[in-house]
Amino acid sequence: MPGIFPGVDPYIEAQGRWPDFHASFITYLRDALFDRLPQNYEAAIEEQFRLYESDDEPGLLARPDVAVLRAGKLRGEGGGVAVVERVEPVHVPIAAVEREDYRHTWIEIKTLPERSLVAVVELLSPTNKYGHGRNDYLRKRRSYLGQAVHLIELDFLLAGHRMPMGAPMPPGDCLAVVARAERRPDAEVYAWSIRRALPPIPIPLRAPDPDVRLELASVYATAYDRGRYARRLDYSASLALPLADPDQQWAADLIAAATKR
Repeated sequence: MPGIFPGVDPYIEAQGRWPDFHASFITYLRDALFDRLPQNYEAAIEEQFRLYESDDEPGLLARPDVAVLRAGKLRGEGGGVAVVERVEPVHVPIAAVEREDYRHTWIEIKTLPERSLVAVVELLSPTNKYGHGRNDYLRKRRSYLGQAVHLIELDFLLAGHRMPMGAPMPPGDCLAVVARAERRPDAEVYAWSIRRALPPIPIPLRAPDPDVRLELASVYATAYDRGRYARRLDYSASLALPLADPDQQWAADLIAAATKR
């Protein structure tokens, strides 16, 4: 079933469906790449597991975990009798630290038969854009940028921090960054609003092989349709995401028109 939105559906992010969508999108993206890649290339899904603690927890060492109760006074001046203070424990529960298992997948494009890494395609998740997970991803990103490897980053999320760049990014809700190894530090940035369909982008290969064209809109539509998001998402709920007021109203009007059909 077609989606309500012409491109990226912000309700997937707003209602916590991103891990499920990410897994589907990466799979269909790999399939779409195989349809375009020359015979001497492969596209493989790679994965990584992490255990993250919540970044919102207060510092556990800010206060002592026992209280000192004074039961007497010290008298020791001039040979007097000293009464030792009695310390009684107060039972206080240890603050719970939220932990979350996180599975991140991405695509690596390699040559055959030697399986030499040529390009990496990353679809960013909320964990890549906040706290400890962001720090981990930035280290991984720096490693890619230090190699003769093309890096393609897809950011369809409205919340969280953008990836650091050497100059301001063009305005847009969603971004695709194509950082070719031979042209860095410059990168090609494709930016668009949620009111637009996803654009096609180039996937660079190893010279002299030409780019392949990746139809992001087709991959997104397949992941949305096969994931049955049209019936799983609650479009009557408010859209709690950092969208400009005109775009919030546009989204509300779009949903109202769709529900009248």
